[in-house]
Amino acid sequence: MRPSVNTHRSGHKVGRVGSVLLIATILVSLGSPALGQGAARRPDMITPQAEQAIQKGLAHLAKTQAKDGSWRSGSAYESYPCAMTSLAGLALMAGGHTPVEGEYAAHVRKAVDYVLSCSQPTGLICRPSEEQRPMYGHGFAMLFLGQAYGMERSPSRQARIKRVLERAVRLTGASQSTYGGWLYTPESGGDEGSVTVTQIQGLRSIRNAGIKVPKSVIDRACKYVENSANPDGGIRYTARGGGSSRPPITAAAVAVMYNAGQYENPVAEKSLEYIKNLGKGGSWSRMYGGHKYYAMLYTSQAMYLSSEENWKWFFPSAREDLLREQSSDGSWQGDRVGTTYGTSIALLILQLPYGYLPILQR
Repeated sequence: MRPSVNTHRSGHKVGRVGSVLLIATILVSLGSPALGQGAARRPDMITPQAEQAIQKGLAHLAKTQAKDGSWRSGSAYESYPCAMTSLAGLALMAGGHTPVEGEYAAHVRKAVDYVLSCSQPTGLICRPSEEQRPMYGHGFAMLFLGQAYGMERSPSRQARIKRVLERAVRLTGASQSTYGGWLYTPESGGDEGSVTVTQIQGLRSIRNAGIKVPKSVIDRACKYVENSANPDGGIRYTARGGGSSRPPITAAAVAVMYNAGQYENPVAEKSLEYIKNLGKGGSWSRMYGGHKYYAMLYTSQAMYLSSEENWKWFFPSAREDLLREQSSDGSWQGDRVGTTYGTSIALLILQLPYGYLPILQR
């Protein structure tokens, strides 16, 4: 039986104080990779080569952070500063660096301050001039700030984060469609799978930190995912009609339903089997398409959270694939979105075994 949605598998209650104690305990018992972690403390399946790649990736992110604390996509498309900064901040925290501890603590703190500065009076977290589809960045920002909230030690900074997140929750709740999902902008009234999963995961991050989130909003969103399921176990683009199964969205759906505590949800179980069937034969290329890094991000979470057996089956090939694709400067180019995106996602995948992010712990 899986733990309840309000507890980690260790049985510790999730909350502001609990998250701080949890992070401190992990840092003491395991040691941060950036702090010269030795081989004896290296998690299972993290090879010396993977450890070196992680260090190079973290250093690349630190080097490319702008003076205002932001990162941008670096692509020919939109720059998405809130989404990119949130993903990069999460990648640094996944390496054991909090806003107050670790080699890159100052970088995490600056990232938090930048994302906070993006909060609009409506509650939407975005830079309107640079993000035409702001709900992606809004979801990632909620995820990032929710994780950072429990790691902060300054009461004033915690209070500031809490105010921004409370407004963000109200905005997300108010923009939920009648079907239970979300689309690219808060006023659209529409919905589709990839935006919806970012909102679910962001809301769960906030709720796990001890900040109030209406349970009905998350329940309706999870029902939206269920209503998007096809008979083959895959999840389609939207719950509003037919359509083929989308493997990347299917992986994301499994991950966020696990985040919501629905480990025994029949739809989640069937979707997990759909993903695993695509990976049989040692190749996941069939599910990646043009969204390889997006698919890998959520597939890794689904495999890691589902069972040790699934994780051992998935991770070695994914690890070696990522090691082959890392550039000499420590970066990864992801899905033509840019190096901030690719590097952040690669680091989130490779660092999952360290267990530093509460929302991604078993």
